[in-house]
Amino acid sequence: MNLARPVIAHRERPPSADTRPEKPTAVVLLHSRAGDEHEVLPLLHDLDPEERHLGLLPLGPLQLPPEGRHWYLIEREASPEPTTFLPTLAALSRWLDDTLAGHGVDLGRTVLAGFSQGAVMAYSVGLAPARPSPAAILAFSGYIPRVVGFELELEGRAGLPVSIVHGSLDPTVSVEFGREARARLETAGLAVRYHEDPAAGHTITAGGLAHARAVLAEALAW
Repeated sequence: MNLARPVIAHRERPPSADTRPEKPTAVVLLHSRAGDEHEVLPLLHDLDPEERHLGLLPLGPLQLPPEGRHWYLIEREASPEPTTFLPTLAALSRWLDDTLAGHGVDLGRTVLAGFSQGAVMAYSVGLAPARPSPAAILAFSGYIPRVVGFELELEGRAGLPVSIVHGSLDPTVSVEFGREARARLETAGLAVRYHEDPAAGHTITAGGLAHARAVLAEALAW
């Protein structure tokens, strides 16, 4: 892989001709560390069971042993390694803009969602400096990254819908990261809706899905 300019491959699920809205919309789902599009395809169905929206399932550009795809290497807890994170973020942003343009979908009618490492990338590409806001961000069991050379741009994003779902007993990504993201984004004026339940694993519960599905439906209702 070219670390300076990684390539983002993806899978698509077209919207249903019977249920799609008049103006095109999209849901981008970002998989976890060592995951792939097969991991998040069921999540896409759970979030959009009527297949109203174009589904885009990008793949992390890093292929590391033993299997799966990665968005970046981990330097330490909540701190992606900059030489993999920053090029991936740039590549994902280019891919998103080009792919949406190819389908005639505005970013403002696109929901960015991700699980674990994918949630980190959803926050990052959705709130990066000098980029427009998406329709909403759905973060499942993730964190706001701490990376030298990168900061979120929260000014001017008041009212942006953000769903944060986290298990209080998550052994992989501490719930404190979800609570920290909630506090930071609420302070900046984003419209945060937070759901926490006592899930013991690094997973998404039925309650968390229902919570995020409601935020998605409201964000793309117009």
